[in-house]
Amino acid sequence: MPAEVFTQLVDTHYTSLYRFALSLTKNTSDACDLTQQTFFIWARKGDQLREATKAKSWLFTTLYREFLRGRRRSDQVRALEDLPPSEADVAAPEVDVVAGMDATLVVEALQEVDEVYRVPLTLFYLEELSYREIAETVEVPIGTVMSRLSRGKAQLRAALARKDSGLAAKVVSFDTKTRKQL
Repeated sequence: MPAEVFTQLVDTHYTSLYRFALSLTKNTSDACDLTQQTFFIWARKGDQLREATKAKSWLFTTLYREFLRGRRRSDQVRALEDLPPSEADVAAPEVDVVAGMDATLVVEALQEVDEVYRVPLTLFYLEELSYREIAETVEVPIGTVMSRLSRGKAQLRAALARKDSGLAAKVVSFDTKTRKQL
């Protein structure tokens, strides 16, 4: 694969993949590692993809599978938070600096949503994947994606209500077809 094509792919998808990884791992270092691992796998196997238009879906699916593989191995590895302060590296700066307090509350509330519901919420609202693309990424039927989105929105509303009662209704009232606030 030519270097220019690879660089363009990274430039196009790095931020959205990193945000998805961050929503899964809840740790900036792990999110960076997971995103880099995804692009490393692409560099090795990406030329096997028949349709170049499916690269985004392939990258998200690969990142999610690597996350699951890493979780299965996590019993054998100590987490960064478990290391003594002298051994822990200084945390990397956030790639996306949250602009306002409302956004911070939403991100914090999203982290309280169960992972099984947080993944489809993140992919649908933040990464703007279709139901079909989400279903392919997490390897579940479309109906399951739709029910997880519904339950995830309910959990997000509850989490937001605990944090700021006025914000909950505004933030999660999206039209699922246009992804715009009502």
